[in-house]
Amino acid sequence: MQPTQFTDAVEAISSKQESYDSGAYYFLKDALDFTVRRAMESNDGKHRHVAASELLTGFRDFAIQEFGPMASTMMTEWGITSCSDIGSMVFELIEEGVFGKQDSDTREDFSEIFPLIETLEAPFSPSKQPA
Repeated sequence: MQPTQFTDAVEAISSKQESYDSGAYYFLKDALDFTVRRAMESNDGKHRHVAASELLTGFRDFAIQEFGPMASTMMTEWGITSCSDIGSMVFELIEEGVFGKQDSDTREDFSEIFPLIETLEAPFSPSKQPA
């Protein structure tokens, strides 16, 4: 995928709706790259399709890696508060022809696998100490 094509796709999506900040789409692309690299490492270096649950986990892990304790704040600023939001963005990019999918992939695959904001905050929350 060429950068210009991706930029054009994000601009087209943003002109139709303003649910998510354009930066969120660029982050999603980077999170997908992160997830694909991770999948290749466990697949003898071979490229393979990643499932929605893998992308969601990769997205979460990449957000924590990149933004640390600010990950939940950044995602909220971009309008991403749930796994379904990530799925909506993925399918918008599929409709623009910059992401691919298998026939079996659906938006429902991105239903609430885990509470996104809570899982972004969890590594940085103080553990509750007994009184």
